[in-house]
Amino acid sequence: MAGMFSTKGMYALRAMADLAAHEGWVSLGDVARRQNISRKYLEQVISLMHKAGYVASQRGKGGGYQLTRKPEEYTLGEILRAAEGSLAPVSCLDCTNETICPQLETCSTVSVWRDLGRVTAGYLDSKTLADLVGNPGAEGTEACTAKPM
Repeated sequence: MAGMFSTKGMYALRAMADLAAHEGWVSLGDVARRQNISRKYLEQVISLMHKAGYVASQRGKGGGYQLTRKPEEYTLGEILRAAEGSLAPVSCLDCTNETICPQLETCSTVSVWRDLGRVTAGYLDSKTLADLVGNPGAEGTEACTAKPM
């Protein structure tokens, strides 16, 4: 498993943070350039944000996208849920998954995954979009958190 979240979720956070950092209507092309995301993929991601009611759109010259609320009124958890569908760390705990694992009641690892999901959701729901604005790489340059084998 490479990670809990797909590029869709990561790009959703970056796109929403970009909109939060810029006043007024922002063109998708500008967001794509600043965030180094393909415009075509960004259109898919922003469509999910629009469907969730997190961004408004306006066509024409001077149009683009903007947030529908203040940055501090969005949790990172809600943005990721809109992009990913769930914050569950494993598919058997994904409430949007229609297939129920037949081993769920007897699985020796389910409590670990359930606890990880709760901790992850709690953390992401405690952080807002405002926390991302003007705070790139705040913890330093070391990105990898995995311990070597």
